[in-house]
Amino acid sequence: MDLLNTLVDKGLRRESPAREEALAVLATSDDDLLDVVAAAGKVRRHWFGRRVKLNYLVNLKSGLCPEDCSYCSQRLGSKAEILKYTWLKPDQASAAAAAGVSGGAKRVCLVASGRGPTDRDVDRVSDTIKAIKEQNGDVEVCACLGLLSDGQAERLREAGADAYNHNLNTSEATYGDITTTHTYADRVDTVNKAHAAGLSACSGLIAGMGESDEDLVDVVFSLRELDPDSVPVNFLIPMEGTPLAKEWHLTPQRCLRILAMTRFVCPDVEVRIAGGREVHLRTMQPLALHLANSIFLGDYLTSEGQAGHADLEMIADAGFEVEGAGEVTLPEHRASARGGGCGSHADGGGCGSHADADGAGAGGCGSHAGGGVCAPASASTPAPVRPAEEPRTDLVAVRRRGAGTDLAPNA
Repeated sequence: MDLLNTLVDKGLRRESPAREEALAVLATSDDDLLDVVAAAGKVRRHWFGRRVKLNYLVNLKSGLCPEDCSYCSQRLGSKAEILKYTWLKPDQASAAAAAGVSGGAKRVCLVASGRGPTDRDVDRVSDTIKAIKEQNGDVEVCACLGLLSDGQAERLREAGADAYNHNLNTSEATYGDITTTHTYADRVDTVNKAHAAGLSACSGLIAGMGESDEDLVDVVFSLRELDPDSVPVNFLIPMEGTPLAKEWHLTPQRCLRILAMTRFVCPDVEVRIAGGREVHLRTMQPLALHLANSIFLGDYLTSEGQAGHADLEMIADAGFEVEGAGEVTLPEHRASARGGGCGSHADGGGCGSHADADGAGAGGCGSHAGGGVCAPASASTPAPVRPAEEPRTDLVAVRRRGAGTDLAPNA
Protein backbone atom coordinates (compact mmCIF):
# COMPACT_ATOMS: atom_id res chain seq x y z
CA MET A 1 0.00 0.00 0.00
CA ASP A 2 1.31 3.43 -0.93
CA LEU A 3 -0.04 4.78 2.37
CA LEU A 4 2.05 2.38 4.42
CA ASN A 5 5.21 2.97 2.40
CA THR A 6 4.76 6.70 2.92
CA LEU A 7 4.22 6.28 6.66
CA VAL A 8 7.30 4.10 7.03
CA ASP A 9 9.44 6.64 5.20
CA LYS A 10 8.11 9.42 7.40
CA GLY A 11 8.61 7.38 10.56
CA LEU A 12 12.24 6.67 9.75
CA ARG A 13 12.76 10.42 9.26
CA ARG A 14 10.79 11.33 12.44
CA GLU A 15 8.43 13.26 10.24
CA SER A 16 4.80 13.75 11.21
CA PRO A 17 2.19 11.99 9.11
CA ALA A 18 -0.75 13.99 7.89
CA ARG A 19 -3.87 13.78 10.01
CA GLU A 20 -5.68 12.12 7.11
CA GLU A 21 -2.98 9.45 6.92
CA ALA A 22 -3.38 8.67 10.63
CA LEU A 23 -7.14 8.37 10.17
CA ALA A 24 -6.57 6.08 7.20
CA VAL A 25 -4.58 3.67 9.40
CA LEU A 26 -7.56 3.33 11.75
CA ALA A 27 -9.83 2.75 8.75
CA THR A 28 -7.82 -0.10 7.20
CA SER A 29 -9.56 -3.43 6.71
CA ASP A 30 -8.83 -6.69 8.50
CA ASP A 31 -7.41 -7.99 5.23
CA ASP A 32 -4.70 -5.31 5.44
CA LEU A 33 -4.04 -5.63 9.18
CA LEU A 34 -0.84 -7.68 8.94
CA ASP A 35 0.52 -5.23 6.38
CA VAL A 36 -0.19 -2.38 8.82
CA VAL A 37 1.57 -4.22 11.67
CA ALA A 38 4.55 -5.03 9.45
CA ALA A 39 4.91 -1.42 8.32
CA ALA A 40 4.69 0.07 11.82
CA GLY A 41 7.01 -2.71 12.98
CA LYS A 42 9.72 -1.42 10.66
CA VAL A 43 9.55 1.95 12.40
CA ARG A 44 9.55 0.36 15.85
CA ARG A 45 12.61 -1.82 15.06
CA HIS A 46 14.47 1.08 13.49
CA TRP A 47 14.35 3.11 16.73
CA PHE A 48 14.14 0.38 19.38
CA GLY A 49 15.38 -2.87 17.84
CA ARG A 50 13.74 -5.93 19.35
CA ARG A 51 13.98 -4.75 22.97
CA VAL A 52 10.94 -4.68 25.27
CA LYS A 53 11.08 -2.48 28.35
CA LEU A 54 9.31 -3.83 31.44
CA ASN A 55 7.57 -1.49 33.87
CA TYR A 56 6.04 -2.33 37.24
CA LEU A 57 3.18 -0.54 39.01
CA VAL A 58 3.02 0.03 42.76
CA ASN A 59 -0.30 1.45 43.97
CA LEU A 60 0.74 3.61 46.93
CA LYS A 61 -2.80 4.67 47.88
CA SER A 62 -5.85 2.93 46.48
CA GLY A 63 -9.42 4.15 46.05
CA LEU A 64 -11.41 7.02 47.58
CA CYS A 65 -10.41 9.55 44.93
CA PRO A 66 -12.40 12.84 44.92
CA GLU A 67 -12.25 13.15 41.12
CA ASP A 68 -15.10 11.87 38.91
CA CYS A 69 -13.22 10.34 35.95
CA SER A 70 -15.83 8.04 34.39
CA TYR A 71 -13.36 5.34 33.39
CA CYS A 72 -11.77 4.90 36.82
CA SER A 73 -12.57 2.29 39.44
CA GLN A 74 -11.12 4.57 42.13
CA ARG A 75 -13.34 7.55 41.25
CA LEU A 76 -15.71 9.49 43.45
CA GLY A 77 -18.86 7.37 43.82
CA SER A 78 -17.32 4.21 42.39
CA LYS A 79 -19.09 1.04 43.46
CA ALA A 80 -16.32 -1.19 42.12
CA GLU A 81 -15.24 -3.63 44.82
CA ILE A 82 -11.56 -2.73 44.66
CA LEU A 83 -8.91 -2.64 47.37
CA LYS A 84 -9.01 0.56 49.40
CA TYR A 85 -6.11 1.62 51.60
CA THR A 86 -4.16 4.73 52.56
CA TRP A 87 -0.48 5.43 51.92
CA LEU A 88 1.97 2.52 51.96
CA LYS A 89 5.03 3.11 54.11
CA PRO A 90 8.34 3.52 52.27
CA ASP A 91 9.56 0.05 53.28
CA GLN A 92 6.28 -1.53 52.08
CA ALA A 93 6.49 0.25 48.75
CA SER A 94 10.15 -0.62 48.37
CA ALA A 95 9.39 -4.31 49.00
CA ALA A 96 6.64 -4.20 46.36
CA ALA A 97 8.99 -2.52 43.89
CA ALA A 98 11.68 -5.14 44.54
CA ALA A 99 9.29 -7.88 43.37
CA GLY A 100 8.89 -6.13 40.02
CA VAL A 101 12.60 -5.49 39.64
CA SER A 102 13.40 -9.13 40.38
CA GLY A 103 10.97 -10.05 37.61
CA GLY A 104 12.89 -7.95 35.08
CA ALA A 105 11.31 -4.49 35.38
CA LYS A 106 13.68 -1.59 34.87
CA ARG A 107 11.12 1.10 35.76
CA VAL A 108 8.89 1.27 38.84
CA CYS A 109 5.80 3.45 38.59
CA LEU A 110 4.61 4.84 41.94
CA VAL A 111 0.92 5.73 41.66
CA ALA A 112 -1.47 7.29 44.18
CA SER A 113 -5.15 8.08 43.79
CA GLY A 114 -6.32 11.65 44.36
CA ARG A 115 -6.60 15.00 42.66
CA GLY A 116 -2.98 15.80 43.39
CA PRO A 117 -0.42 15.55 46.18
CA THR A 118 -0.13 17.81 49.20
CA ASP A 119 3.35 18.89 50.17
CA ARG A 120 3.25 16.24 52.91
CA ASP A 121 2.37 13.65 50.26
CA VAL A 122 5.39 14.75 48.22
CA ASP A 123 7.53 14.20 51.32
CA ARG A 124 6.08 10.67 51.68
CA VAL A 125 6.73 9.81 48.07
CA SER A 126 10.21 11.34 48.21
CA ASP A 127 11.08 9.05 51.13
CA THR A 128 9.72 6.11 49.15
CA ILE A 129 11.77 7.01 46.07
CA LYS A 130 14.93 7.19 48.19
CA ALA A 131 14.17 3.80 49.79
CA ILE A 132 13.68 2.19 46.37
CA LYS A 133 16.84 3.73 44.96
CA GLU A 134 18.86 2.57 47.97
CA GLN A 135 17.69 -1.00 47.42
CA ASN A 136 17.83 -0.98 43.61
CA GLY A 137 20.28 1.64 42.43
CA ASP A 138 19.74 1.12 38.70
CA VAL A 139 15.95 1.19 38.68
CA GLU A 140 14.08 4.10 37.09
CA VAL A 141 11.31 5.60 39.22
CA CYS A 142 8.27 7.32 37.72
CA ALA A 143 5.88 9.18 40.01
CA CYS A 144 2.20 9.42 39.16
CA LEU A 145 0.37 11.48 41.77
CA GLY A 146 -2.12 13.61 39.89
CA LEU A 147 -2.11 17.36 39.28
CA LEU A 148 1.08 19.05 40.45
CA SER A 149 1.39 22.38 42.21
CA ASP A 150 4.30 24.74 41.61
CA GLY A 151 7.60 23.37 42.92
CA GLN A 152 6.43 19.80 43.49
CA ALA A 153 7.97 18.36 40.31
CA GLU A 154 11.30 19.89 41.30
CA ARG A 155 11.09 18.29 44.75
CA LEU A 156 10.38 14.89 43.25
CA ARG A 157 13.33 15.30 40.91
CA GLU A 158 15.59 16.18 43.83
CA ALA A 159 14.41 13.06 45.65
CA GLY A 160 15.56 10.92 42.73
CA ALA A 161 12.48 10.56 40.53
CA ASP A 162 13.35 10.02 36.88
CA ALA A 163 9.95 10.58 35.32
CA TYR A 164 6.43 11.83 35.93
CA ASN A 165 3.25 10.49 34.39
CA HIS A 166 -0.04 12.22 33.72
CA ASN A 167 -2.22 11.05 30.84
CA LEU A 168 -4.29 13.22 28.52
CA ASN A 169 -6.60 10.20 28.12
CA THR A 170 -8.81 11.53 25.33
CA SER A 171 -9.21 14.46 22.97
CA GLU A 172 -9.66 17.96 24.29
CA ALA A 173 -13.05 18.20 22.56
CA THR A 174 -14.49 15.24 24.47
CA TYR A 175 -12.60 15.54 27.75
CA GLY A 176 -15.53 17.17 29.54
CA ASP A 177 -17.68 14.15 28.71
CA ILE A 178 -15.57 11.86 30.90
CA THR A 179 -14.40 14.18 33.70
CA THR A 180 -15.87 17.33 35.24
CA THR A 181 -13.75 17.87 38.36
CA HIS A 182 -10.68 19.04 36.46
CA THR A 183 -9.91 20.09 32.90
CA TYR A 184 -7.85 18.94 29.95
CA ALA A 185 -5.77 22.09 30.39
CA ASP A 186 -5.00 21.04 33.99
CA ARG A 187 -3.49 17.82 32.67
CA VAL A 188 -1.44 19.59 30.03
CA ASP A 189 -0.15 21.99 32.70
CA THR A 190 1.06 19.10 34.89
CA VAL A 191 2.95 17.45 32.01
CA ASN A 192 4.59 20.79 31.25
CA LYS A 193 5.58 21.16 34.92
CA ALA A 194 7.29 17.76 34.75
CA HIS A 195 9.13 18.79 31.58
CA ALA A 196 10.27 22.06 33.14
CA ALA A 197 11.61 20.30 36.24
CA GLY A 198 13.82 18.03 34.15
CA LEU A 199 11.71 14.92 34.63
CA SER A 200 11.11 12.58 31.71
CA ALA A 201 7.47 13.21 30.83
CA CYS A 202 5.10 10.27 30.36
CA SER A 203 1.60 10.88 28.98
CA GLY A 204 -0.82 8.74 27.03
CA LEU A 205 -4.42 7.83 26.32
CA ILE A 206 -7.27 5.46 27.07
CA ALA A 207 -9.01 3.91 24.06
CA GLY A 208 -12.42 2.29 24.11
CA MET A 209 -14.50 4.95 25.88
CA GLY A 210 -16.82 5.41 22.91
CA GLU A 211 -14.54 7.91 21.17
CA SER A 212 -14.40 8.36 17.41
CA ASP A 213 -11.41 7.81 15.13
CA GLU A 214 -11.08 11.59 15.01
CA ASP A 215 -10.82 11.75 18.81
CA LEU A 216 -8.08 9.13 18.86
CA VAL A 217 -6.08 10.91 16.19
CA ASP A 218 -6.58 14.25 17.95
CA VAL A 219 -5.25 13.01 21.29
CA VAL A 220 -2.23 11.29 19.73
CA PHE A 221 -1.34 14.41 17.75
CA SER A 222 -1.76 16.44 20.95
CA LEU A 223 0.65 14.06 22.65
CA ARG A 224 3.13 14.50 19.82
CA GLU A 225 2.93 18.24 20.36
CA LEU A 226 3.30 17.84 24.13
CA ASP A 227 6.40 15.74 23.44
CA PRO A 228 6.57 13.11 26.20
CA ASP A 229 9.28 10.46 26.20
CA SER A 230 6.74 7.72 26.96
CA VAL A 231 3.22 7.25 25.58
CA PRO A 232 1.20 4.58 27.41
CA VAL A 233 -1.78 3.29 25.45
CA ASN A 234 -4.49 1.99 27.80
CA PHE A 235 -7.45 -0.04 26.58
CA LEU A 236 -10.48 0.58 28.76
CA ILE A 237 -11.76 -2.27 30.87
CA PRO A 238 -15.38 -1.39 31.63
CA MET A 239 -15.38 -2.21 35.32
CA GLU A 240 -18.61 -2.92 37.14
CA GLY A 241 -19.48 -0.05 39.43
CA THR A 242 -18.23 2.69 37.07
CA PRO A 243 -20.20 4.81 34.56
CA LEU A 244 -18.48 3.13 31.61
CA ALA A 245 -19.25 -0.42 32.71
CA LYS A 246 -21.19 -1.15 29.49
CA GLU A 247 -18.66 0.34 27.05
CA TRP A 248 -17.24 -2.72 25.29
CA HIS A 249 -16.14 -1.44 21.87
CA LEU A 250 -12.67 -2.87 21.31
CA THR A 251 -11.51 -5.86 19.29
CA PRO A 252 -7.93 -7.16 19.01
CA GLN A 253 -7.78 -5.77 15.47
CA ARG A 254 -8.93 -2.33 16.59
CA CYS A 255 -6.29 -2.29 19.34
CA LEU A 256 -3.54 -3.17 16.88
CA ARG A 257 -4.60 -0.34 14.55
CA ILE A 258 -4.56 2.14 17.44
CA LEU A 259 -1.06 1.06 18.44
CA ALA A 260 0.14 1.26 14.85
CA MET A 261 -1.29 4.75 14.42
CA THR A 262 0.39 5.85 17.66
CA ARG A 263 3.72 4.47 16.45
CA PHE A 264 3.48 6.29 13.13
CA VAL A 265 2.62 9.61 14.80
CA CYS A 266 5.27 9.25 17.53
CA PRO A 267 7.88 7.05 15.84
CA ASP A 268 10.86 7.46 18.19
CA VAL A 269 8.98 7.49 21.50
CA GLU A 270 8.56 4.70 24.04
CA VAL A 271 5.09 3.42 23.16
CA ARG A 272 3.82 1.31 26.06
CA ILE A 273 0.96 -1.19 25.97
CA ALA A 274 -0.67 -0.43 29.31
CA GLY A 275 -3.91 -1.51 30.97
CA GLY A 276 -6.26 -3.79 29.09
CA ARG A 277 -3.90 -5.65 26.79
CA GLU A 278 -4.80 -9.06 28.21
CA VAL A 279 -8.52 -8.38 28.00
CA HIS A 280 -8.70 -6.78 24.56
CA LEU A 281 -5.66 -8.03 22.62
CA ARG A 282 -5.87 -11.49 24.16
CA THR A 283 -4.06 -14.02 21.91
CA MET A 284 -2.95 -11.16 19.65
CA GLN A 285 -0.65 -9.71 22.32
CA PRO A 286 2.55 -10.96 20.64
CA LEU A 287 1.67 -9.06 17.45
CA ALA A 288 1.41 -5.87 19.51
CA LEU A 289 5.07 -6.20 20.49
CA HIS A 290 5.90 -5.36 16.87
CA LEU A 291 4.28 -1.95 17.49
CA ALA A 292 5.07 -1.08 21.11
CA ASN A 293 8.46 -1.39 22.80
CA SER A 294 7.25 -1.33 26.39
CA ILE A 295 4.69 -3.16 28.59
CA PHE A 296 3.67 -3.44 32.22
CA LEU A 297 4.76 -6.59 34.03
CA GLY A 298 2.22 -8.36 36.23
CA ASP A 299 -0.76 -6.61 37.81
CA TYR A 300 -2.18 -3.11 37.44
CA LEU A 301 -3.56 -0.69 40.01
CA THR A 302 -6.90 -2.25 40.86
CA SER A 303 -7.02 -5.24 38.54
CA GLU A 304 -4.93 -8.30 37.78
CA GLY A 305 -2.77 -8.87 34.73
CA GLN A 306 -1.57 -12.16 33.37
CA ALA A 307 1.14 -13.94 35.31
CA GLY A 308 4.57 -12.31 35.16
CA HIS A 309 6.22 -15.48 33.87
CA ALA A 310 3.68 -15.56 31.03
CA ASP A 311 4.71 -12.03 30.02
CA LEU A 312 8.36 -13.10 29.88
CA GLU A 313 7.55 -16.25 27.89
CA MET A 314 5.46 -14.23 25.44
CA ILE A 315 8.33 -11.80 24.82
CA ALA A 316 10.82 -14.62 24.23
CA ASP A 317 8.49 -16.70 22.06
CA ALA A 318 7.75 -13.68 19.86
CA GLY A 319 11.46 -13.22 19.19
CA PHE A 320 11.98 -10.16 21.39
CA GLU A 321 14.25 -9.61 24.38
CA VAL A 322 13.79 -7.89 27.72
CA GLU A 323 15.63 -4.58 27.87
CA GLY A 324 18.44 -4.69 30.42
CA ALA A 325 18.95 -2.22 33.25
CA GLY A 326 22.11 -0.91 31.63
CA GLU A 327 20.51 -0.26 28.24
CA VAL A 328 19.18 3.15 27.25
CA THR A 329 15.56 2.95 26.18
CA LEU A 330 15.32 6.03 23.98
CA PRO A 331 17.18 6.64 20.72
CA GLU A 332 20.38 8.62 21.19
CA HIS A 333 18.95 11.91 19.89
CA ARG A 334 16.13 11.78 22.44
CA ALA A 335 18.18 10.45 25.32
CA SER A 336 20.75 13.21 24.92
CA ALA A 337 18.09 15.90 24.57
CA ARG A 338 16.16 14.47 27.58
CA GLY A 339 12.65 14.85 26.30
CA GLY A 340 13.02 16.29 22.81
CA GLY A 341 11.30 15.13 19.67
CA CYS A 342 8.17 13.01 19.66
CA GLY A 343 8.47 13.12 15.92
CA SER A 344 10.48 15.41 13.68
CA HIS A 345 11.70 18.14 16.05
CA ALA A 346 15.27 19.07 15.32
CA ASP A 347 16.43 18.19 18.85
CA GLY A 348 14.94 15.32 18.70
CA GLY A 349 10.09 6.84 28.36
CA GLY A 350 1.82 4.05 32.57
CA CYS A 351 2.46 4.48 33.97
CA GLY A 352 -1.14 5.70 33.45
CA SER A 353 -2.29 8.77 35.34
CA HIS A 354 -2.83 9.14 39.07
CA ALA A 355 -6.02 7.14 39.20
CA ASP A 356 -6.22 5.52 35.80
CA ALA A 357 -3.00 3.74 34.98
CA ASP A 358 -4.91 0.52 34.62
CA GLY A 359 -7.41 1.96 32.17
CA ALA A 360 -10.24 2.05 34.70
CA GLY A 361 -9.23 -1.20 36.28
CA ALA A 362 -7.77 -2.76 33.19
CA GLY A 363 -5.81 -5.98 33.13
CA GLY A 364 -7.33 -9.02 34.79
CA CYS A 365 -6.37 -11.95 32.62
CA GLY A 366 -8.24 -14.56 34.63
CA SER A 367 -5.41 -14.95 37.13
CA HIS A 368 -7.36 -14.22 40.31
CA ALA A 369 -6.69 -17.65 41.76
CA GLY A 370 -2.94 -17.40 41.57
CA GLY A 371 -1.66 -16.23 38.23
CA GLY A 372 -1.63 -17.70 34.79
CA VAL A 373 -2.48 -16.90 31.24
CA CYS A 374 -5.98 -16.74 29.80
CA ALA A 375 -7.25 -20.32 29.81
CA PRO A 376 -10.41 -22.33 30.27
CA ALA A 377 -11.11 -23.55 33.78
CA SER A 378 -10.17 -27.09 32.86
CA ALA A 379 -7.50 -28.08 30.39
CA SER A 380 -9.66 -30.96 29.26
CA THR A 381 -12.76 -28.84 28.67
CA PRO A 382 -12.67 -26.68 25.51
CA ALA A 383 -13.47 -23.03 26.08
CA PRO A 384 -16.73 -21.89 24.48
CA VAL A 385 -16.40 -19.95 21.25
CA ARG A 386 -17.61 -16.39 21.79
CA PRO A 387 -18.52 -13.77 19.20
CA ALA A 388 -15.68 -11.28 18.79
CA GLU A 389 -17.82 -8.38 19.96
CA GLU A 390 -19.11 -10.06 23.14
CA PRO A 391 -17.96 -8.39 26.39
CA ARG A 392 -15.18 -10.41 28.02
CA THR A 393 -16.08 -9.78 31.64
CA ASP A 394 -14.67 -13.24 32.38
CA LEU A 395 -11.19 -11.78 31.85
CA VAL A 396 -11.60 -8.98 34.41
CA ALA A 397 -10.39 -9.66 37.92
CA VAL A 398 -10.10 -7.17 40.77
CA ARG A 399 -6.60 -7.16 42.26
CA ARG A 400 -6.50 -8.95 45.62
CA ARG A 401 -2.76 -9.46 45.98
CA GLY A 402 0.43 -7.44 46.14
CA ALA A 403 0.52 -3.87 47.47
CA GLY A 404 -2.00 -3.25 50.22
CA THR A 405 -2.48 -6.98 50.96
CA ASP A 406 -0.61 -9.78 52.75
CA LEU A 407 -0.37 -11.83 49.57
CA ALA A 408 2.64 -12.06 47.28
CA PRO A 409 2.54 -9.80 44.21
CA ASN A 410 2.34 -10.97 40.62
CA ALA A 411 5.68 -10.12 39.07
